[in-house]
Amino acid sequence: MDIFRKKTIERSPLSGMKKELKTRDLIMLGIGAIIGTGIFVVTGVAAADNAGPALTVSFVCAALVVILSGLSFAEFASRIPVLGGPYAYIYVVFGEAAAWMTGWFLICECFLAISSVASGWSGYLQGFLSSVGIHLPTALTAAYNAENGTYVDLIAVLVVICVTYWVSLEAKTALRLNNLMVYVKFGIILLFIVFGLFFIKPGNWQPFMPKGFSGVLDGAAIVFFAFLGFDSVAMAAEEVKDPQKDVPKGIIGSILISTILYIVVTLILTGIVPFDQLNVKDPVAFAMRYVNHGIVGSIISVGAILTLLTVTISMMYSLARLLYAISKDGLLPKFMNKLDEKRRTPKNATYVAGVVAMIFAGVFPLNLLAEFTNIVALMYLIMVSLGILKLRKMEGMPKKGEFKVPWVPFLPLVSILTCIFLMLRLNTATWIVFLISIVVGLAIYFGYGYRHSVYERKEG
Repeated sequence: MDIFRKKTIERSPLSGMKKELKTRDLIMLGIGAIIGTGIFVVTGVAAADNAGPALTVSFVCAALVVILSGLSFAEFASRIPVLGGPYAYIYVVFGEAAAWMTGWFLICECFLAISSVASGWSGYLQGFLSSVGIHLPTALTAAYNAENGTYVDLIAVLVVICVTYWVSLEAKTALRLNNLMVYVKFGIILLFIVFGLFFIKPGNWQPFMPKGFSGVLDGAAIVFFAFLGFDSVAMAAEEVKDPQKDVPKGIIGSILISTILYIVVTLILTGIVPFDQLNVKDPVAFAMRYVNHGIVGSIISVGAILTLLTVTISMMYSLARLLYAISKDGLLPKFMNKLDEKRRTPKNATYVAGVVAMIFAGVFPLNLLAEFTNIVALMYLIMVSLGILKLRKMEGMPKKGEFKVPWVPFLPLVSILTCIFLMLRLNTATWIVFLISIVVGLAIYFGYGYRHSVYERKEG
């Protein structure tokens, strides 16, 4: 049994998918996936419960971890610009079993992200409908909870259906709405910054670290969730005109822009409202209401509802490409590697992603699984950083024109240690679910993937 069989390092210029994406599209894709619940929801809770005004430092700490991982992603994307992102990279350096588990962690992350954002979007929209006198039947308002009389979140299901159809279109078409919503997102954030600057009270920044540096680190472990999605850029490699140059720029660019926005918004937010009053679902809009600018708060709320769609579009886009890439290797059923003849997109993989995400969003309560999303993401980031060390040993230094991680092995090792540190700050229940997910992933691989791998047939 050879679970360490590897792919060879090769480009795939004739994959059949249209190569029409540029650096700008990739940065917008990354920002669309990153900037969402993190800036509009997580900021308030993390400031109130953990870091206080020092949440800005928490974002810097989390950003450093993400940027270190992003450097490794960028070198891999430059040297191995093929579909599948981390899954494909690990297949080259560590072999099939490790690649599958990396892909499995990515699949878990994407499903949870899509479903939880769809559920959150449903909550916002239901609140709006209630304000104008429209009420859905209780059974259709939330995930399954017999005690509360809820069985399915109808709006979340409908959102996933619409996003699935949109993502099944050509990549350029699918991302056009994403790009538009990213501009709306920028507009909302700019509106908050411009208005907020006039209402900052420096006294609200005291005490700066109410729970000491330990609170800052706990805040970093939570807001790490706010950066997930940058890997969606790597998933688009086979639809990029010049992946060796554009994908690294897309990854690093989207992380840096998102980090700056998080820091500025958090600094203004905690300057307007005392941090202990920010434990609300809509902190950015709440801050405007706090200073008696309810109309601005309402505009921000509506904009936040609209722009949360970019997260579902970006993550659904990434998940469909990941399922397509894994099925091409035989580790998932092969019907998912079929391309739509007209649009040249992985239609079947997109529909599978949509159906499963729809079930998760509509039936399963996911509010307690954000930490699980973090732990699986941190695990595959560790794999990617380890992979750079192995890639350098296998293939040497990057060639001219390829992105190069500086200070190897120092920076990848720092990345690994910081990811482990954040994982250890997550609770015991999260670790138990994580271990269960590993068992499930291994069962799928040995029960199906190993026997159906295209490399197994080649060797046979």
